[in-house]
Amino acid sequence: MVHFRLHSGVLLYTLVVLFPQLCLGIRSIPTRETNTGAVEVPNGFRFSEAPDYRNGRDCPVSTTKGRSVSSCDPSLVHIAMTLDSEYLRGSIAAVHSVLKHASCPESIFFHFVAAEFDPASPRVLTQLVRSTFPSLNFKVYIFREDTVINLISSSIRQALENPLNYARNYLGDMLDLCVDRVIYLDSDIVVVDDIHKLWNTALSGSRVIGAPEYCHANFTQYFTSVFWSDLDMSGTFSSARRKPCYFNTGVMVMDLVRWREGDYKRRIEKWMEIQKKTRIYELGSLPPFLLVFAGDVEAIDHRWNQHGLGGDNVRGSCRSLHPGPVSLLHWSGKGKPWVRLDAKKPCKLDHLWEPYDLYISNSKGYYYAHNDHQSMGFFTGSSYL
Repeated sequence: MVHFRLHSGVLLYTLVVLFPQLCLGIRSIPTRETNTGAVEVPNGFRFSEAPDYRNGRDCPVSTTKGRSVSSCDPSLVHIAMTLDSEYLRGSIAAVHSVLKHASCPESIFFHFVAAEFDPASPRVLTQLVRSTFPSLNFKVYIFREDTVINLISSSIRQALENPLNYARNYLGDMLDLCVDRVIYLDSDIVVVDDIHKLWNTALSGSRVIGAPEYCHANFTQYFTSVFWSDLDMSGTFSSARRKPCYFNTGVMVMDLVRWREGDYKRRIEKWMEIQKKTRIYELGSLPPFLLVFAGDVEAIDHRWNQHGLGGDNVRGSCRSLHPGPVSLLHWSGKGKPWVRLDAKKPCKLDHLWEPYDLYISNSKGYYYAHNDHQSMGFFTGSSYL
């Protein structure tokens, strides 16, 4: 992998002027330019520009041959993540970590899903990603919250009720049909290994997803006594072929061809509809995935999801790593590393996240976007659902 730092400033055109056709479906936002050339946005987000990581000699040659990268390029590795103002700092660090350790960073395409009514609009979030990663291949999709809002039930922690947590259920609809496989990653992770290794995971038989499984976990705790006492519902796991194990949905390899063909979006929605009528679980978006897939998941090495580093869903206490090698660190749970670091109360493992943090504190609430043709790279703004 070859990488170098661009010495010019972070330079950006105003999207509405240069790409009006790409902003269809993206609502206008309250921004204003200052006499310093800065753009004032909600919450004062500002990030330093990441190094410009480049492919090595052994990387596949893009079929676009110098043109703007298309998501249909068969040489690409596809990664889907959500993008919102609350977890933006985590998302930026996650992207940075993926690029830093990838053998072929230019061959990665990110699919960001942003909420329609986020305090920082999808257009603003797009600008921030572009200013931080000028040459990144990505699209931003607008997720309409009314797609799922009426299916969401209350959870043990309010953050788990965010409609954007359910966006992964709709990746098969949002992403281009030519994208037949994607890695889904939560925003509170950092990757410390080559993501291409995870991408090359084979999904055997008719399996739709792959993820690290944890068969020692008490599986019964993820569902209520009402669920287990109902023979029809609990019978979901009674098949001799299906021995359910817990898996964390924050890191998944997904076969989107099989996902679409099997209409797995609708299968998940049916369990959410049951939950609205009869409370069968306490957590948010995880249990429906367990109901549909547990026991039929391609088991991936545990190194690809060292999860639980954020503690539990109530206290967010410090935790240590699981035994064994590590390729991905995951701060699932209430505690997030950027929050604890800012509060000067970090856990030991939070310092492993810190090197990937590109956030610049700015009390004035500006991020800087200067104009320059050379720093634009590829950008697409899309509206789906």
